[in-house]
Amino acid sequence: MTTRSEGVAVMKASVRRKDSAFKHTVQVRDHQLTVDEPLESGGDDAGPDPQELLAVSLASCTAITMEMYAARKGWDIGNVEVDVQYTPAERGCPTKFDVVLRLPDDLPEEQVERLQVIAAKCPVHRTLDGEVMFQERVERTHAVA
Repeated sequence: MTTRSEGVAVMKASVRRKDSAFKHTVQVRDHQLTVDEPLESGGDDAGPDPQELLAVSLASCTAITMEMYAARKGWDIGNVEVDVQYTPAERGCPTKFDVVLRLPDDLPEEQVERLQVIAAKCPVHRTLDGEVMFQERVERTHAVA
């Protein structure tokens, strides 16, 4: 769910466990996604794992941001592809993202350069690149029989 708090968008996702150990249903606005762990991690591999969804978020946000910018400029940029691979942080090493933008080879170089700058300004990229704070709490609930 996206709401506004003091003019700022607030995103919300809720997760509930399904029938297996790690399979969860994610609710975002009116959409549902299945998230699970791979077989080798004890899951049923019924959907992407949470780490993969981080790559999905960055790749899709990057592509959509470039496409929206191009549409505002009246540019026909054809098919855009974005690949994201990342290595989670380990002790002493930061998280590393490898982002590959695939753009048609007939795009003018000025457009390619501008799209590369715009890609790095997508909201997910800015979130990952910026300072992050967590506010966590526990709410106790009654078990349902």
